[in-house]
Amino acid sequence: MQHFSDLQNISLEGSLVTIGSFDGVHIGHMQIIRALVNQAHQADLPAVVVTFHPHPQLVLKDESRPYYLTMPEKRAQLLGELGIDFVLTYPFTAETSQMNPEDFISRLHKHLKFSELWVGYDFALGKDRRGTPSYLSDLGQVYMYKIHEIPAYSHEGELVSSSLIRNKIRTGQIRKAAQLLGRPFEIGGEVIEGENRGKSLGFATSNLDVDPEIVDIKPGVYACRATICGKTYSAVTNVGYRPTFGEDLEAPRIEAHLLDFSGNLYGDWMDLVFIDRLRDEMKFSQVNDLVEQIGSDVERAREILAG
Repeated sequence: MQHFSDLQNISLEGSLVTIGSFDGVHIGHMQIIRALVNQAHQADLPAVVVTFHPHPQLVLKDESRPYYLTMPEKRAQLLGELGIDFVLTYPFTAETSQMNPEDFISRLHKHLKFSELWVGYDFALGKDRRGTPSYLSDLGQVYMYKIHEIPAYSHEGELVSSSLIRNKIRTGQIRKAAQLLGRPFEIGGEVIEGENRGKSLGFATSNLDVDPEIVDIKPGVYACRATICGKTYSAVTNVGYRPTFGEDLEAPRIEAHLLDFSGNLYGDWMDLVFIDRLRDEMKFSQVNDLVEQIGSDVERAREILAG
């Protein structure tokens, strides 16, 4: 898989293309991608995903907040694992949002020469959302491509979408989010130095410096798997504000206690996979009560992760 952020660097003689946000690359996306890849490769053509960053919704609303399930590099990696040959992460700006959809399609077709364009049933492109599937189908008569309209995808009665999964994560429904993603929710970050308070309590933690644009996880304690330096460990992770110690934190901290590990990880990259939610974050009147609770959390996490 090759990942581009500039259309000028791509020149294909034919392809099948799909356009969308693909944040999270969830089970609905997977259905689309596998079908696209299968059809493209049967025709001996590359399968191409065109996606956007920042997300159009954030640009159109002129805001920035914790939002994404996956950042562009991770998203491209997941798409590549599904067989996609090229990923174009197109820079979405206020200027992009005002483009005539025909101008965008013309520019895209010049570089990708696609014979099929796959879009969702509710897709809309360009200024005033004029680039609907019907509109793009009419353009296909000009640029010699066929439109493939993708129907909605449901799981257990819910319409699967990235926004639904974000809501599950924000409300602590981590197992449900995993079902909809097709894998557990995962974040990564550099291990940075903290106050060493966990170590003084007998449960040393690794503090993660996570991209602030990643969707907020509901504060609480989670059973996780942590991968660092090529090795994977069971972990108990606290996401929250440390209420027992009365700290005035502007944003929740993510601190992972790796089970059966000791060592200095500062500066290393850690990937955290969230398997289950153990409990809410709690305020303890006595530090000893907190230590006892963490011990219980560790034992419960061992049981969950062993299973």
